[in-house]
Amino acid sequence: MGTVVDDAASEEFHAFFERHYAELSRLARLLTGEPDAADDLAADALLALWHRWDRVRAADHPVAYARGVVANLARSRIRSAVRERRRVALFWSQREEGTENPDVAGVVDVQEALRALPFRKRACVVLRHAFDLSEKDTALALGVSVGTVKSQTSKGMAELQRLLGTRDAPQRVHAAIARTGETAGRKR
Repeated sequence: MGTVVDDAASEEFHAFFERHYAELSRLARLLTGEPDAADDLAADALLALWHRWDRVRAADHPVAYARGVVANLARSRIRSAVRERRRVALFWSQREEGTENPDVAGVVDVQEALRALPFRKRACVVLRHAFDLSEKDTALALGVSVGTVKSQTSKGMAELQRLLGTRDAPQRVHAAIARTGETAGRKR
């Protein structure tokens, strides 16, 4: 997968880029429906083409090859967006509605403690204790194994207990996230 760097190949690729970038960006925009992502997809496709430029320039139809790369990247982006929407829908369907007499200071403490955790530990703790997801559902949402969820949740809760100085961290996390959701709902 070596990149061709001779001057002739570089000039040829530059000319190809100038001629076809706008078209590839337009294709990406039409395939994804996301104008903001179109330029990025076209650039990613052209980068992939550059890495295989020796093969692309020898192809019968280099532009067709480029369009295929854009289509594959767009398909991957759409699939990723669909998975993300499913995860978000799963999270919101598990959400409790409303809490009376919020403990604002407690919410702030828990949010600060959660921010101190590395992302994976934080995600496991929040999904398990705030959204009451099973270990299996949490693993599915994060794309990790059930064993990873168990260990990261355990380590995350131990760290929260240390940071908050209390053994009732799971209840505080659950309550704080529920109150945060209620507050966010009012702002809409």
